Amino acid sequence: MNTAPSPIDWDRAERVAIAIASRRRSAGTQPPAVFRPVDLPPSEQIEDAIEAVTGLRPAYGTARIQFVDRSDWIRANIASFRALLAPLLDRWNESTAGFGRQMAGAEVGALLGWMSTRVLGQYDLLVGRAPEDDAVYLVGQNLAAIEQRYGFDPAEFRTWVLVHELTHRAQFTGVPWMRDHFAGLIDQSLSFANPDLAAFNEALKGALRNRREASAQVRDAGVLGLIASPEQKAVMSKIGGLMSLLEGHGDVTMTRAAGSLVPSAPRFERILRERRRNANPISRTVMRLAGVEAKLNQYAAGARFIAAIEDVGGPRAVDPCWRSVEHLPSLEEVRAPAAWLARMETIGS
Repeated sequence: MNTAPSPIDWDRAERVAIAIASRRRSAGTQPPAVFRPVDLPPSEQIEDAIEAVTGLRPAYGTARIQFVDRSDWIRANIASFRALLAPLLDRWNESTAGFGRQMAGAEVGALLGWMSTRVLGQYDLLVGRAPEDDAVYLVGQNLAAIEQRYGFDPAEFRTWVLVHELTHRAQFTGVPWMRDHFAGLIDQSLSFANPDLAAFNEALKGALRNRREASAQVRDAGVLGLIASPEQKAVMSKIGGLMSLLEGHGDVTMTRAAGSLVPSAPRFERILRERRRNANPISRTVMRLAGVEAKLNQYAAGARFIAAIEDVGGPRAVDPCWRSVEHLPSLEEVRAPAAWLARMETIGS
């Protein structure tokens, strides 16, 4: 059993993240927003609405919904990262000894601290644990900040965010093979990771030589896209295609399933879209480097993919994607929906 310390000082990551989270004021509100509980529709009612739109039902009963503060969210994500990265970090123990555990911990903590001030909700697969031990988090302080700033009705807004996260739960547990497929792609990506500093520097030099290609890589995968090996890039493309599909489908379902539960859904969608578009330059830079901008691009590309295939096949045109891994669109097909439609016609979906 490997008893060497992790290349990342996780305790330092937690301390740095919580310190940053406690200093940053939510969404520029004045005075700071205070989270107050409100009555929400039962989870079963929301899941019924999602099933009516998508045909997907979670396999493990009603979701565990947890309202958390930023510190709780940070600790939960550190626990998930530690489980996800454990095999990789075990391999890296000796080769990364010179990188500095505390520096790595501070960098991870800074990223998580910044993200903790922006995230509204999250579906957590809880990698390494039984599928039925998944969780849905809603970050109370951040929800309250948005509600206060834009005058959103708390019950409606929280229900709207919850629809999105419960849609992801339906995707990952209602499609029997989806969770294992996603975990397998992540494992493949990590297995190609190279801790060699010389290789890292060479990858960055290559990015500087071809700035146009580097920009596309950052758009699709954040800064990791710059330093990934060709094998990793192939896997990251599969992950990008999958996440574009799931996020786009989640966004579409978020609007449709909300229905009478959230009459203000179109307003929420419009205002948050404008908020993302008008983020300040520092936030946009952090979002780009951290891969958050890539995630937002996935939302937009996935939504366009869903709209395009529905123009041809109607409101459930996405259903073949849930039948097998082979039916999933690649990232290229997400960007060119006609290619996916042609392939589905060829294989007789």
